[in-house]
Amino acid sequence: MNLQDTGFLSIGDQQIEYRFLGPQPDQAPTIVMLHEGLGSVGLWNDFPVKLQAATGCGVFVYSRFGYGQSSPCALPRPLDYMTREAKGVLPAILDQIGFRHGLLLGHSDGASIAAIYAGSHQDHRLGGIVLIAPHFFTEDVSIASIAEAKKAYETTDLRARLGKWHAHVDCAFRGWNDAWLDPGFRNWDITEYLAFIRVPVLIVQGEDDQYGTVKQLEVAQQECYCPVELALIKGAKHTPQREQPEVTLKTIGDFVAHVLEAERA
Repeated sequence: MNLQDTGFLSIGDQQIEYRFLGPQPDQAPTIVMLHEGLGSVGLWNDFPVKLQAATGCGVFVYSRFGYGQSSPCALPRPLDYMTREAKGVLPAILDQIGFRHGLLLGHSDGASIAAIYAGSHQDHRLGGIVLIAPHFFTEDVSIASIAEAKKAYETTDLRARLGKWHAHVDCAFRGWNDAWLDPGFRNWDITEYLAFIRVPVLIVQGEDDQYGTVKQLEVAQQECYCPVELALIKGAKHTPQREQPEVTLKTIGDFVAHVLEAERA
């Protein structure tokens, strides 16, 4: 298909909102961006534009079900919702957009989904993955920050602010928040997929990430057999692409260039 600048994909009887920048997938490598647990196409702000300019790749950004302008999801989300996304929805999206070659770039939940995909699909089209603030297992600091987010959603203007970006705001927030705060989610762990990733990995994390510690980076180093690059960004929390955009963009751009150059060689 010829991707428009903005539009919707049909996945079954539901609609996925997307934005596309740069050359079509049959003309250049494509970077597919997977947003965080409260993210959407719009909440990436201008980062996709800067990423496209820095890499020359096509950049495909989409809102998962329940987010942005995409169709709503059923609540409560199952506790393995990220695995279901990686094994069910993402493959259908890659096929539908004509993904031929490129990378996955995920943030937070999106990074976890990218890691699961790379570890469960030996996809010859995939050249590498970029994981910003990924979660591979549950930590106390994550649960504490997510509990604070629930409090803010119920007592401040957070719901109204998120409502500017999500057509189904309660679906977006509760689908993420209720799952993470479910007692059963304490046992959530996707480290088993790391040993099966067969492409280079870049992990970017803010030094002051309030949702995860360096243990997330350490387990990737321990479990992955593929090349793993780590970038701990000073002056950044959970969203280094917003808090330290220049160094984050350069780090990612250099990694993408290295991956593509190595493959051409």
